[in-house]
Order: sequence, then structure tokens, then C-alpha cells
Amino acid sequence: MKLFVGLDISSFDIKVCILGDEGEKLTSFTVSNDLPGATQLRDRILDCTMDKDVQTLKIGLESTSVYSFHPSMFLHNDESLKGLDAKVFVMNPKQIANFKKSYSDMDKTDEIDAFVIADYLRFGRNSMSVVKEEQYIALQQLTRSRYQLIHQVTKEKQHFLQHLSFKCNTFSQEVDSSVFGNAMMEMFSEKFSLDELAQMPLEDLAGFLQEKGKSRFNDAECVAKSIQKAVRSSYRLDKVVEDSIDVLLGTSIEVIRTLQKQVKEIEKAIGRIMAGLVETQTLQSIPGIGPVFTAGIIAEIGQIDRFEDETKIAKYAGLYWRKHQSGRFTADDTSLSHNGNQYLRYYLVEAANSVRRHIPEYQEYYAKKYKEVPKHQHKRALVLTARKFVRLVDALLRNHQIYTPKRSVNI
Repeated sequence: MKLFVGLDISSFDIKVCILGDEGEKLTSFTVSNDLPGATQLRDRILDCTMDKDVQTLKIGLESTSVYSFHPSMFLHNDESLKGLDAKVFVMNPKQIANFKKSYSDMDKTDEIDAFVIADYLRFGRNSMSVVKEEQYIALQQLTRSRYQLIHQVTKEKQHFLQHLSFKCNTFSQEVDSSVFGNAMMEMFSEKFSLDELAQMPLEDLAGFLQEKGKSRFNDAECVAKSIQKAVRSSYRLDKVVEDSIDVLLGTSIEVIRTLQKQVKEIEKAIGRIMAGLVETQTLQSIPGIGPVFTAGIIAEIGQIDRFEDETKIAKYAGLYWRKHQSGRFTADDTSLSHNGNQYLRYYLVEAANSVRRHIPEYQEYYAKKYKEVPKHQHKRALVLTARKFVRLVDALLRNHQIYTPKRSVNI
């Protein structure tokens, strides 16, 4: 006997539909989306299996952020269901929506959606979305938070530079030193006016930079000269405008420092989890792959057995091109899919960009693809290199191998 359980989950409840081998509805009901409700759901599933030889038990639900997380993990880890070799699948809502289009004149209700999910499972289109193990979920929460924080830092730095161009419009042109170094940040935090910086004795400004920069400047006096040159050649602002810009610069500095501190805390937590994963050493053995890319890729892939092969990983990441064919016509120029896991796609593409600088094989492949088209050369070549890189990642993780330059694995 085969059982297919479809769950339509909201923040309040779970609509359930259980189908048999031939698609016949065995039962449907609703439970609350909490621990008692999940326990009741488990018991009702077990009731359907009582005194029956269950060969297949599949439980499916759409990925709905935090709403689906707890039910999926509860059912995935339940010992009674494990005894029946139950498999829990978390699926892309777009897949279910597209599958539903095959039904004609079907309404949109939660009960019907639960039936559609169960029927989708019955057709077997669910080979790669098994629930992740806990350590990968924990790592994913951390890496995604780090990703968001890094983007916030970048955005805040852009705001800072905009404000700086108001205060001192030639600063970035004249000063050959990082605006975001500690010494520069401290200087802007002091809210010096342009006239104060211009009139400050050179040795005092150089000493200030050396002290705040913890003696990391090779020639602090040269940097101080370039700063004074910049402030002397910049436009002067009205006092009220300059004061407002100083407030904004100070606020941006505090925001940037707070975000950077949070990033460091998250990176420590990521490091603790990564230390316990066997995949860490495998991926970091690839030249150009550091702890950030390693953590991001592992967090999004999870256990490699979730995927049948490397093509499933590429599709999950959205690194594939849709075919456009009709009769004897086949389009040569098709667009990259916009579906897939944006985080995994980001880490694979960025990692491939780094790997091509360290491994000649990937540099040659990138160069070859770059020359094939007259436009969008870098973007296209990089995505294709990332697609090639997926094969390496899959082979190493699946075979528990360390990368070796000459004969790493058969891919």
C-alpha cells in the first residue's frame, strides 16, 4: 500500500489530505499548527497505516518560511514515522502551482491545495526536496543572516560615501587610503569642520591618524597631506548644512560598526558548526574556496543525498537554461532561469569566480565561454563556469574526497 499525505500550512492551522495508491481520498481534516496539532496529525497518519502493509509513505508540504519549518521537522524526526520509512518533502510552491494548472476549473481553497500536494507526491515528482538535517538548517539560518548583514553594510557604506561627497567633494579623489579604515572613521566621528582639518598642524593630523590607525600607516604624514589637500579644494557648506551632514556621517559610522560587530558574532557561530561537518574540509580543499563560500554552499545544499545528481543541484540553484523548441526550430539564445535558490546561486557563482583565478582548467573554460558571444561576456561565462563548478562540488561531496589538482575525481 502507498500513502500520500498533502499538507497545506498556514500560521494558524494545517489542512490535511491523505490519498491512496490510485489517488482515492482516504481522509481529510484540519489540525492546529502547533505541537498538539502536529501530534494529532502524526496519530491520524498512523491510524491510516494500522494493520496495513505500507510500502511507501510520503508527506509533502510547500515551503512557507517559518510556518512549514516546525511541522516538517516534527514529522521528519518522529520515531513512529521513521519506523514506516516515511519521507517528508518540502517543495517549491511554484512547482505545486504549475502542477495545479493541469486540473480544470479547480477552485483555490486550502483543502483543495492539500489534495493537489498529495496528488503531486503520488506522481513521484519529488526526488530532491527531502527535509534537511538540523545542523544544516542551523547553518543556513546563520549564513543567510550574514548574507543580509553584509548587504546592509554595503548599502550603509554607499550612504556614507554620499554624505561624505557633500562634506568634502574631492576626498575620494585625493586621499589614497580606505575611507572605512578605523583612523578615517574616527576622524569623521570627531566632526571636524573642513576649516579645522585644513588649519590643523600637519604633524598633529598625522599623529591622530597613526594613533587611531594603530600605527598601520606606512606614511601617515603623506596621508595627512592628501587629506588637507582634499579639504582645501572642496566646496564649503553653510554651517547648518555641514552640521546636519556631520550627524549623518556619525550615524552611518555607528550603523556600520554595529553591523560589522554582528557579522563577526555570526561568523563565530558559523565556525563552531562548520567544525563539526565533514563537508568543511572537502570544499575548503578547493583552491579559492574559503570559509564563507564553503559555509554558504553547504548550508544551502544540506546533505548531498537530497539530490539525485549534479543536475538536480544546478536546477535547485537556478543554474540552467530553458529550452525553446518547436518543430524543427530550436532557439540558440535562451535566458537563464529566474527560479531556484538565490542564495545557493550566489555562493556558487561567487565561488566559481574565485576558483577560476586559482585553477587553470576553470580559467581556460571561462576564457573560452567569454569569447563565444559578443555581449554579456563576463556574466555568461561566469554562470557557465559556475555550472561546471557544480559538477566538482557534487563529486567531491558525494564521494567524500579532497580536491587534488591533477586527478581529483571523475566528473
